Amino acid sequence: MILHSNIIGEGKPFIILHGFLGMGDNWKTLARHFSKLDYQVHLVDQRNHGRSFHSEEFDYELMANDLKSYCDENNLTDIVLLGHSMGGKTAMLFSALYPEYVKKLIVADISPRYYPVHHETILNGLSQLDFDFVKTRLEADQVLEEYVPSVGVRQFLLKNLYWVQKGQLGLRLNLEVLRENVSEVGEALPIHAIFEKDTLFLRGDRSEYIMENDEPLINRQFPKSEIITISNAGHWLHAENPQEFYVAVSNFIT
Repeated sequence: MILHSNIIGEGKPFIILHGFLGMGDNWKTLARHFSKLDYQVHLVDQRNHGRSFHSEEFDYELMANDLKSYCDENNLTDIVLLGHSMGGKTAMLFSALYPEYVKKLIVADISPRYYPVHHETILNGLSQLDFDFVKTRLEADQVLEEYVPSVGVRQFLLKNLYWVQKGQLGLRLNLEVLRENVSEVGEALPIHAIFEKDTLFLRGDRSEYIMENDEPLINRQFPKSEIITISNAGHWLHAENPQEFYVAVSNFIT
């Protein structure tokens, strides 16, 4: 039950956790850049995502413990840990529970607070992909277009497609369990969860995931934190402005 990862480079350990419905491979380009700073970058697929194991159980405490098992299996300590969105919540909780593993924490466009469920339309669209009839990526895109008008979001979602066998597409993520447990994605970090080492919060200037009124909560649970705004970027700030994102992270970790 060890998480799947793609490991890039050699050096100090740097773990990246993707967001909901994503996978580690979404971060490959940035990982190659980070690896040039003498880091070994671990692009980890969280449970029910990517190539990692499927499970009926799904919440942040489980995902934090999955990450601990991954670190123990790979003898990783003193890590730089970066998480985006859902991955940011996992990273925050892991750092609070197991601070001895983490040297520095980076949280991309998510705060510790509760978020209401807002993925229903996307999940409904993915559920309409009947692979008895959908035989190409183009056909899958056409089905999703009715639910997800954004080309960029559809391209992100369609990275979950893979060839189960010749002529038969499927989804890598565990869609049924993720639909049943989608409310877990928005759960708040426990109020007693505090991480007292250097932390960087990054937010997109067009995103509403980290607002001004989130700052007191962030400062209370992450007292050694700073917040940097990435320009010309929404929630997928690492994809929308990768250069500015890279500079902010590299300055923080070096």
